[in-house]
Amino acid sequence: MAAVLDAPTPAAAPGLADLRQRFRAGKGALLDHFRDSRPTAPAATRLIRALSRHVDQMLLALWAHAAMPDEAALLAVGGYGRGELFPHSDIDVLVLLPPTPTIAGDALHTAVEAFITACWDIGLEIGSSVRTVGECIAMARADVTVQTALLESRYLCGSRRVFNTFRHANTQAMDAKAFLRAKQLEMVQRHVKYEDTPYALEPNCKESPGGLRDLQVLIWVARAAGLGKTWSALSAKGLITPFEVKQLNRNEGLLKLVRARLHTIADRREDRLVFDLQTAVAESFGYAGTRGQRASEVLMRRYYWAAKAVTQLNQILMLNIEERINGSQHAPMRPITPKFLERGGMLEVASDDLYQRDPHAILETFLVYQQTVGPKGLSARTLRALYNARDLMDSKFRRDPVNRATFMKILMEHEGQTHAFRLMNQTSVLGRYLWVFRRIVGQMQHDLFHVYTVDQHIIMVLRNVRRFFIPEHSHEYPFCSQLASNFDRPWVLYIAALFHDVAKGRGGDHSELGAKEARRFCRDHGVPRDDASLIEFLVEAHLTMSRIAQKEDLSDPDVIEAFAKMVGSERRLTGLYLLTVADIRGTSPKVWNAWKGKLLEDLYRLTLRALGGARPNMDAEIEARKLEARHMLNLATLPAGSELPLWNTLELSYFARHDAADIAWHARALHERVGTSRPVVQARLSPLGEGLQVLVYAPDQRDLFARICGYFDGAGFNILDAKVHTTRTGYALDTFQVNTPNFEPQYRDVNYRDLISYVETQLALALQATGALPEPGRGRLSRRVRSFPITPRVTLRPDERAQRWLLAVSASDRSGLLYSIARVLARHGINLQLAKITTLGERVEDTFLIDGPALQQNKAQLQIETELLDAVAA
Repeated sequence: MAAVLDAPTPAAAPGLADLRQRFRAGKGALLDHFRDSRPTAPAATRLIRALSRHVDQMLLALWAHAAMPDEAALLAVGGYGRGELFPHSDIDVLVLLPPTPTIAGDALHTAVEAFITACWDIGLEIGSSVRTVGECIAMARADVTVQTALLESRYLCGSRRVFNTFRHANTQAMDAKAFLRAKQLEMVQRHVKYEDTPYALEPNCKESPGGLRDLQVLIWVARAAGLGKTWSALSAKGLITPFEVKQLNRNEGLLKLVRARLHTIADRREDRLVFDLQTAVAESFGYAGTRGQRASEVLMRRYYWAAKAVTQLNQILMLNIEERINGSQHAPMRPITPKFLERGGMLEVASDDLYQRDPHAILETFLVYQQTVGPKGLSARTLRALYNARDLMDSKFRRDPVNRATFMKILMEHEGQTHAFRLMNQTSVLGRYLWVFRRIVGQMQHDLFHVYTVDQHIIMVLRNVRRFFIPEHSHEYPFCSQLASNFDRPWVLYIAALFHDVAKGRGGDHSELGAKEARRFCRDHGVPRDDASLIEFLVEAHLTMSRIAQKEDLSDPDVIEAFAKMVGSERRLTGLYLLTVADIRGTSPKVWNAWKGKLLEDLYRLTLRALGGARPNMDAEIEARKLEARHMLNLATLPAGSELPLWNTLELSYFARHDAADIAWHARALHERVGTSRPVVQARLSPLGEGLQVLVYAPDQRDLFARICGYFDGAGFNILDAKVHTTRTGYALDTFQVNTPNFEPQYRDVNYRDLISYVETQLALALQATGALPEPGRGRLSRRVRSFPITPRVTLRPDERAQRWLLAVSASDRSGLLYSIARVLARHGINLQLAKITTLGERVEDTFLIDGPALQQNKAQLQIETELLDAVAA
């Protein structure tokens, strides 16, 4: 017989009302006491054990109340079977029946149903299953999740004989090797699901890497192999040291405390440290915000350190258990150097006390790992030796010339930097050697676009830079790979990557502070003067190229000339370009797009030309673009001179801001339609491969840009870029780069063909509408924006000639934001010439080049700025 019974809800039987009151009152008293107690790990441990005992008592009373048959047994399974019950955890129970029940089926079913109904009646939301011993073993063999739950089964009441039969059968059926393999694969899958890092900004304290589940899986596989059920038992078997037992207990205690506080504060089962709850949990720990750090940041940093320690200890113990179960601790070893061996594909120290005798071998570990083909990781013995050698890495260790030379060798190796530095960070060696790096380990970034902690972001940027030099990755960013192939001494860029954000969180300009740290590192490590100067420059200027590409008018020769003067040389320009691309790609998978890539590449090429000694000659450039565009029109079989009706109406600024391909496309689209009274809308797949490029040609009107933005907003498009022009004949010729997240990449060709037709029709209709502009919707804010809002900022300043004005807007992203800005500009008769829309995760930094009579009046300026702040406020 096997069944999982749903919870019926008939009227409560006599006597249950008293049990319901006892259960609620008892649980409430335990939670109240926990809330009022000091936030310590022992307090959390006492709570989860007391809740488990309290539920035990209720179930025993209900078992007796339901008059369950003597031959049945009640077992706690899963986490409840461990005797641990968090405030809103599942209460999983198993009603265990003998192989051949003697009681009639209907009577047994009635008794079991009465018991389960009574549980739900008093408020025990149990997960129940009813099985015979044979059914349990069969299901365990077929499903490792069931096998794991049964492994932790605990007798509550009923037939001891049936329970002992089950326990013996379950032990006999256990295949420790198969169970280990299944749990390892399950752990890898779980880690991938949770971003494969303990440093997620909203980690799950139970399931994420470094969470409680990583500790539980160790006990499961050890228990399955008969190696022990507690950390102390594993220590007695020689699998972990007493010091590691202490570390395991300490970090497990913190994770349990965090989870218990989460449950009590959320008043539901909530294992994620979501932004909404981080501050409340931090305050329950007694943390308070300071001028330089939020209370939530203090909590999260403590959590990350614990999760990192759990990750390290999990690796050590899992490898030891695996060796013990598989008998691979006696596998043959291949000598690599006198200090290191290879065993089973892992790098192993020649002796447990290697680092104590020779601290230089600590950094040498990673150099050997880099240089040796074969090892795919560090063995448990090596990991343990590194974990126990942390105190050796003091200021004397950091100043040691041998260690400094080894560190530089790691940077200068031909390959392996990504894996070496990732391992150094995971084992805490990187933060111990680069003390400045230690300060940003586990540091959160509340800027709405970084999705990694600072140290993880830095390692990601290092990985991105390294990939530019690896031929196998040249298809990802061909231009970057092309530049990297001619960049000598790539280790210069690796150092710049390591230091570019290393001063975050101190207050002040992290670029300037980071440059000072980079200068000190170069001096201490004997980096040649020219290379040190380049590294310092790259760290200090690492945000500059992105800012200019995304916020300034690249068709302005003065912008290019000023940037070229700041950069000074082709080597500096190339280094800055490569670091900038790697940095943007390392913030979040959502931040980088092809449009940003084009802006950066355009800036690189224009600056490279200026560095060659030729001041930008816009007249010559425009003539070259016209010539190329005419060639493209000829290929499209348009008659000679067909472009002139349009071109004769355009100012030079139009040709300066568009490349030849766009100029030719506009001429084709508007052939024999110049001067039409009806709006012309043409769309095409973006030449960049992402989204659409949309051309709008229509009689100019005060609110035209706002109406276009309103359409795109309502249709679910994101505007990445807008080039706005007014012809000499009073027509608007505007080009938009837009994208939409609503279409799957594999269907883009089909979807976008339909989408192009739809946009051309609907946008043209929208532009023919009359009447007042509709009110913008107040778009819904994400949880992250609500939890970490940024103060909206609006700046308005004239250009150097005081002919045009640069409007910069920074705010939290939401739908309808650009439309709200456009309505304000339209209301005051402001002409828009150029719009650069920069979305950084959930923050926008938009730049507009504008003019209009109202901008010449101080009072009107203040009014415009005030209305814009109101419009972008969250």
